[in-house]
Amino acid sequence: MKIAQIAPLYERVPPLLYGGTERIVAYLTEELVRQGHEVTLFASGDSRTGAAVVPCSEAALRLDPLIRDPLSYHLMMMDEVGRRAAEFDVLHFHTDLVHFPLLRHLSKPTLTTVHGRLDLADLKPFYEFFGQAPLISISADQRRPLPSANWVGTVHHGLPADGLPFSPVATGGYLAFLGRIAPEKRPDRAIEIADRLGLPLKIAAKIDKADQSYWEAVVKPLVKKSRNVEFVGEINEATKPDFLGNALALLFPIDWPEPFGLVMIEAMACGTPVIAFRRGSVPEIIEHGVSGFIVDDVDGAVQAVAQVEMLPRAEVRRCFERRFTAERMARDYLAIYRALTKGDVVERERLQDNEPALLRSAA
Repeated sequence: MKIAQIAPLYERVPPLLYGGTERIVAYLTEELVRQGHEVTLFASGDSRTGAAVVPCSEAALRLDPLIRDPLSYHLMMMDEVGRRAAEFDVLHFHTDLVHFPLLRHLSKPTLTTVHGRLDLADLKPFYEFFGQAPLISISADQRRPLPSANWVGTVHHGLPADGLPFSPVATGGYLAFLGRIAPEKRPDRAIEIADRLGLPLKIAAKIDKADQSYWEAVVKPLVKKSRNVEFVGEINEATKPDFLGNALALLFPIDWPEPFGLVMIEAMACGTPVIAFRRGSVPEIIEHGVSGFIVDDVDGAVQAVAQVEMLPRAEVRRCFERRFTAERMARDYLAIYRALTKGDVVERERLQDNEPALLRSAA
C-alpha cells in the first residue's frame, strides 16, 4: 500500500526526548516499511526514518527557540498534504484538530488517530461538525466523552519488540516516575508513596512552560524536602532502558482520564511492573497481579509496592510481547486501511461495557 503518515511538527520523528505521539508515528512508520509498504512521512526535517520524508519544518518546533507560531508550520504542512494526496492509497493523520477542514476536499480515504483527551467541552461540537471523519481511539476508555463520534476502531499503541531490552533483575532498587511534571500526572503522589516506604524515587520528567508554576509551587519543594527523591529531568532513548529496567516498579499515579499511557508498556517491555491508579486506560493496559497492580489510592499503592517483587519480571515482559508490539499495532491499522480503501461500509460504533472496539465492515 501507499500510505501517508502525517505527524505533528513539535518533535522530530522519533523524538529526541519527550514526545509520545511522534514516537508512536515512528514505530508505526518503521513497521509498515519493514512489512514492505510504501510509506511517506510528513514531519519535521530532522526526522529519522526508513520512509520517504516530506520535511515540513527544518527541525522539531519545540526545541527551536526562534519558533513563535507552530500553527503556521502545521497549516503549510496541510497544504502540502492536500497537494500530494492523490499519490496515496490512504492518509493517516496524527495532528490533533488542525487537519479536519482539509478532509472534506480529499478524494482518498483518510484516518485520524486521536491521541489526546476528549473530556473537554469544546471538543463535542467539533467532532459533531466533522462527524464523517473516520477516527481511531487509542483506548476504549478514551471514547467515553464522545461515544457517538465516527469511531472505526481502537488500536492500542505498540513498541518494537527489540526496542527496550528485558531486565531480569532490578539492580537499582528504586521506584521510577517517567513522564511530565503536571498536575494530572501527580508526581506529588509518587513522592508520597516513596516517602512512606522509605524507598528511593527517581523522577525523569519534562517540565512544559504551562506547568512551570506547578513545578515551582508544588513539586520542587517536595523534591527538596524529601531525602528519597532524585529529580533526573528529561531523559532520551539511550538512557531510558537503564532507567526503567533497573527500577523495582514504575509508579503511574495519574489523576486524569489517561488516553493510553505509553510509559506503562515501555516499563513492561523492560520487565518492570507498573503500579497504576485506576483512571482512563489503565484497566485496559495493566493485567492486575501479572504485569503490575491497579490501585485506587496512595494506601493501595504503598501496599502494592510491598508485593511487587512477587511478580515475575519475565511474565511482565511476556504481557508486553503478547499485546503491545509494533507488529501487532501495524497489523491492526492495516486491517482498517484495507477496509477503507476497498470502500467497505464502516459502521459507527458505540462503546459498551468497556470492551475494546473492533472494526466492523460490510462483507
